[in-house]
Amino acid sequence: MAFRMVDLIEKKRNGLELSKEEISFIIKGYTDGTIPDYQMSAFSMAVFFQDMTAAERAELTMAMVHSGDVIDLSAIEGIKVDKHSTGGVGDTTTLVLGPLVASVGVPVAKMSGRGLGHTGGTIDKLESVKGFHVEIEKEEFIDLVNKNKLAVIGQSGNLTPADKKLYALRDVTATVNSIPLIASSIMSKKIAAGADAICLDVKTGAGAFMKTLDASRELAEAMVQIGNNVGRKTMAVISDMSQPLGYAIGNALEVKEAIDTLKGHGPEDLTELCLTLGSHMVYLAGKAESTDRAREMLQEVIDNGKALETFKIFLSSQGGDASVVDQTDLLPKAKFITELPAKESGYVAEITADSIGTAAMLLGAGRATKDSEIDLAVGLVLRKKIGDKVEAGESLVTIYSNTEEVDDVIKKLDENIKLSPNEVKAPTLIYEIITE
Repeated sequence: MAFRMVDLIEKKRNGLELSKEEISFIIKGYTDGTIPDYQMSAFSMAVFFQDMTAAERAELTMAMVHSGDVIDLSAIEGIKVDKHSTGGVGDTTTLVLGPLVASVGVPVAKMSGRGLGHTGGTIDKLESVKGFHVEIEKEEFIDLVNKNKLAVIGQSGNLTPADKKLYALRDVTATVNSIPLIASSIMSKKIAAGADAICLDVKTGAGAFMKTLDASRELAEAMVQIGNNVGRKTMAVISDMSQPLGYAIGNALEVKEAIDTLKGHGPEDLTELCLTLGSHMVYLAGKAESTDRAREMLQEVIDNGKALETFKIFLSSQGGDASVVDQTDLLPKAKFITELPAKESGYVAEITADSIGTAAMLLGAGRATKDSEIDLAVGLVLRKKIGDKVEAGESLVTIYSNTEEVDDVIKKLDENIKLSPNEVKAPTLIYEIITE
């Protein structure tokens, strides 16, 4: 049956529910260019104001999945669990979670992009390890996951072209912050990448896309509902991003922090979040009868060194120099190290995550545009977190740079790390876990 886009815009504008066929028509037409930007803009704005039902959200997601290639991972043994974070600063979880859950037998077939923003994406971080590469054929990728339970490949082919096109349009039409459009965008990519089950880490706070707990909860519930509605076991953890996660912000620095965490002496918050996300991944994969048992299994492989060994095998299987795991000083090193001292004694009251991320980007740790070169060696290491006591003159942050001129970085840090004379409570790390 043929539809007219103008009728469908009107239908959604009036708050009525669209059918599967109508949503397919819209996504197919917009992808192939028969529906112009101006009509899709009007439709996006109608969705922004009128929302979508659970059924519409699921249909929109699957229409975007089928707008391009769908990766078939059926040749990989076991339940493939993917993890997605809605982004943040110093978010090193993938580097820890991959080897951690792989070492208890959960296959991790990870497709990662390169990061725009404060620091690089997972691939950029891994490329801090000399020789490591993600340019592998799909057959080799599947073989590596079957053999080692872990491999990372660059996002290839024509995955969710409708999402790429629609995202660019939403960016310039003030319709980015629409729950059905955000949720279907994220979930379409995860489903097209071949996951059987999906574990979501939805951030909340100053450094997150969603700044309030209510907004983060709404997004988490929408994505979990979409996943479960289309036959993917899906759950979400809502975690704090009012301050950076862990201490390190920057590519090689974050790899070192991931290695420390796999050795069992990483930052408390990063370790706790990885154990929480990891236990749900292991449970979704059917490798443990409860998340409590899954957590015990993960703690065991940290304690006995198996998680670290899995990381070494993963690095060397993709051409990387695995000796960096035992000798982290082989990672790229910055020429200059500058300490930022506290001007007074007190307690750390605020470390604005996104602004700290911007400070790292000023050093060259991230990409301002997609053609920017990343400096893998530079970045920041926090010496204090919110709630910590600090004495005047004590270092708040160590700045790793390849230029002596870091005044703009110091200014940015000074403006965004606030001290209080009174004791301050550390923020909650994990707010909620959503499974339905």
